[in-house]
Amino acid sequence: MLVFVSLIVLAIWLLLFFAWGNFWQIWEFDSDRAQFPAPPEWPRVTAVVPARNEAASIEAVIRAFAAQDYAGGFSVIVVDDHSDDGTARLAFRAATDTNAASRIRVISAPELIGGWTGKLWALHAGVNESAAAEFYWFTDADVVHAPDTLRRLVSRAQAGSIDLTSLMVLLRAETFAESLLIPAFLYFFLMLYPPKWIADRNSRTAGAAGGCILLRQAALKRVGGLAAIRDEVIDDCALARAVKRSGGTIWMGLTRASQSLRSYEHFSHIRDMIARTAFTQLRYSPILLTGTLAAMILTFVLPLALTFSANIRVWPFALAAWCLMTASFLPTVTCYRLRAIWAPLLPLAALFYTYATCLSAARYWLGRGGQWKGRSQAANH
Repeated sequence: MLVFVSLIVLAIWLLLFFAWGNFWQIWEFDSDRAQFPAPPEWPRVTAVVPARNEAASIEAVIRAFAAQDYAGGFSVIVVDDHSDDGTARLAFRAATDTNAASRIRVISAPELIGGWTGKLWALHAGVNESAAAEFYWFTDADVVHAPDTLRRLVSRAQAGSIDLTSLMVLLRAETFAESLLIPAFLYFFLMLYPPKWIADRNSRTAGAAGGCILLRQAALKRVGGLAAIRDEVIDDCALARAVKRSGGTIWMGLTRASQSLRSYEHFSHIRDMIARTAFTQLRYSPILLTGTLAAMILTFVLPLALTFSANIRVWPFALAAWCLMTASFLPTVTCYRLRAIWAPLLPLAALFYTYATCLSAARYWLGRGGQWKGRSQAANH
């Protein structure tokens, strides 16, 4: 029986390694290496930044916006989402200190109404306040962008006639918990949403990274505006799905030039990040939850467990599967400039993600799903 199971595990990893959209070959999607010609005319862009209690990072974010070397019309709207830590005041001060107050506005989000998640409501308010822009740049209030980020985004979008261009920014991986679990977050995300499939018009796969999305105004209008996805907790992928279903083109890549300042110093911080959306990803289905947990154990945990089994006949198959897993994870580990020793530890990270997914379901059933800065955003069960 164990030999049969080990053969299944190896077959899974042969499929993932060789036929799953090359999701692990992240150098293929490294946007920092790509060069595109400047468009004949630089379109007008409005950045919309929802900010709720982001005092720790908002000033650095504003300074990065002020330093953008974009040649076209560019403005920024920071939407203060009822912060109580002085976020709006610090954002305004940073805009003034960088002599960018004429281009960077700070507004207050209206009172949240039923049926909307907080972030989408804030983005909606920013879009309504913006002037006629050809592109909206949706980005988080904890992400610092390199000076050429917007120029590269627009060049790619115009060269490829892309409606939604997204970049997965570099998350922090400095503490032990971050080093073990954050590269795995990127790895699992790319496994769910292989960028090659995202860009394929004939594929149903649609994904985006909410920390950096460049969206054509015409594409947003075509899908019915942000109201069309107003109750989505995983709003970035919902937006990408809506754009693709409407006939639009989407693309997602990676960058190390834009970095998140948010720290996850303790395992509990990463646990809560995963638990916020994991059960939502499974559409609140107990059946999908059961299948996902079984798949995580079978795919990531059993290769390691069977390698140390007492049955020596399973060793070659289990070890081969673990080696394929490690080899596929190594590019992500090196992307974060971590030592290769972290790559064989992916089964441990998978166990943690499995636990956090169970916690996500439990919190939903207890009425505390989708917790984010004091708000429960998941649908009622």
